Formats: sequence, structure tokens, C-alpha cells
Amino acid sequence: MTALMGYHAALLLRSQRWLPPFLLYAAFLAISVQAGQPVLDSLGYAAAALLPVAAWLARICVTAEPQAARGCVAAAVGPARAHVACLLVALSGAVTLGTVAALGVTLLSAPVASDHRTPVPLAPACGAGLLAALACALLGTAVGALTSRPLLRSRARAVLALLLAALLSLVATGSPAQAAVQGLVTGSRSGTVPLPLLPLAAAVLVTAAALALAGALAARRST
Repeated sequence: MTALMGYHAALLLRSQRWLPPFLLYAAFLAISVQAGQPVLDSLGYAAAALLPVAAWLARICVTAEPQAARGCVAAAVGPARAHVACLLVALSGAVTLGTVAALGVTLLSAPVASDHRTPVPLAPACGAGLLAALACALLGTAVGALTSRPLLRSRARAVLALLLAALLSLVATGSPAQAAVQGLVTGSRSGTVPLPLLPLAAAVLVTAAALALAGALAARRST
């Protein structure tokens, strides 16, 4: 699996199709996160914006490979493993991006709550931001996996479904991403640092199920 992921990572980097989501994420952070803002609020913004970027990156990874090359890889290692490796590369990229963003946002932000008076410890806040970013990266990858081939082959339908699913994942009550981000925002109001462990665990389960389903369908539809 390591060699397979290395192949897909190299394919992704050479294609440069990763640039638009990465640049869009950087532009969003540059606009919405300013130096001196409350740290938990800023970390919440950074985590929430990562979800659609992770979904977009997952779609890029599963559609970047030419059809002939995809068939050769699937024949060599199995279509399920090949497809899951694409998604794991996307997840790794999203997690890396979210980690860098969380660390940068923590350094730029003020260690205070929303009232700009109550102190908030930076190290625990950064840890909570990293966990929230991981939850959003996981759920974004799940969204990308469920709105791309082999589940949806029409590009127009897939893109529309991706946008709608990403939006619902951020605003729907009960969503792990919504719970993680809302925890940071609520913690900023009270001056306490939440650890979104339950949302993260739920995001892990949802993503594992989404990747398993996508891999199973990739194997079935290739036969």
C-alpha cells in the first residue's frame, strides 16, 4: 500500500491539480483569519474551511489517473486497493494542509476568548484546533469518496452532490465536523478549550465506512 500511495502522490503532485484547492484555502484564511483575533474562533474557521478542500482533493485524486493507467494498476493490485490508495493520498494531503494551517493560525491569533479579556492557553487551543481540523479532513474525504466515481460518474451530478454534502456536513446537527467546529466556537465564548474527541471518533468511523464502500464498489464495477 505504501508504494501504491507513493505512486498516486507523485501523480497528484505532477498534475498540479492540487493547486486550486490549496490556493483557495490559503486565500480564505488570509481573508477570514487576521492577527490578534481570538484563537479558538480562528481555529474554527480554519477547520471548517478544510472540509470542502478535502472533498475537492479526494475528487481530484480519484479522477487524476488516465483510464489506461487506472486499468493497469487495478489489474496489478486490485481495483479496491487502488481506489482506496487514491483516497488515502487525498486524506494525507488534507491532514498536512490542516496541520500547517492550525499551527500558523495559532501563532497569529491572540490567546483570548471572544470577549478579548478571558485568557485561553495556546497549547491546548492548538491541540483542539488540530483535532477539529483532522475531523474535518476525515469527513471531507468521506464526502469526496461518496460523491465521485464509482458511485457517481456524471461530472455535473458529482460536483453538485459534493458541494451539497460538504455544506450539510458543516451545518447539519449531528455532523462530526459541525460538532467539532461548534465546540471551538462555544469554547471561545466561555474561555474554555474543548477537545473534540467524540466528533473525531465519529469522523473516523464515517470515513472508514465511506472508503470501504467506495473500494467495494470500485472492485464490483470493474468486473
